[in-house]
Amino acid sequence: MARQLDYRTIHEIFTRLHALEAEPRGELDHVNAYTLLVAVALSAQATDAGVNKATRALFAQVTTPAQMLELGEEGLTEHIRTIGLYRNKAKNVIALSRLLVDHYDGEVPSSRAALQSLPGVGRKTANVVLNMWFHQPAMAVDTHIFRVANRTGIAPGRDVEAVERALEDHVPAPFALHAHHWLILHGRYICVARKPKCGICPIRDLCPYEEKTA
Repeated sequence: MARQLDYRTIHEIFTRLHALEAEPRGELDHVNAYTLLVAVALSAQATDAGVNKATRALFAQVTTPAQMLELGEEGLTEHIRTIGLYRNKAKNVIALSRLLVDHYDGEVPSSRAALQSLPGVGRKTANVVLNMWFHQPAMAVDTHIFRVANRTGIAPGRDVEAVERALEDHVPAPFALHAHHWLILHGRYICVARKPKCGICPIRDLCPYEEKTA
């Protein structure tokens, strides 16, 4: 775990990431807040590409909680069979759809507490929805962000919640909305787990990681 970087270094890191891609986007396909919520819930222990492949036909047919309930658990299962833990995920999606219809007038709520009250929706999922749809500067810490935050010293922490708090504390306000997407993409394509691509890293000179590759 690297030591916490200072403000100027963190500001420069995000200045460079912003220059490379000013408006980073999540890679899960969706058409509204509900389909985003479903896609994120399905993405646990699955790739975004795998989820997108499974939901392409699903979201052509289903875009609301009521339509999902009409499809039913077995119908949903057929669509998402290629995704890991698909049976349990299907149960959760049907259950959260029922709660949305019964308690939220079919709309996705915009508070973390309300989102986390839904079956299968943890803090990370809630933060993704708050950030991507409701444009809150929420930090959804996945394995990529956890790795990058600790390697670089942007937001070191021993667990996910510690990294989330460190990001909230240390990311300069102008970059807070998109910070988690920049870090996810950086971890997914450059600062990869086994052999980071330090030779093409735009923040190589600012990163204290000792085991840099050529």
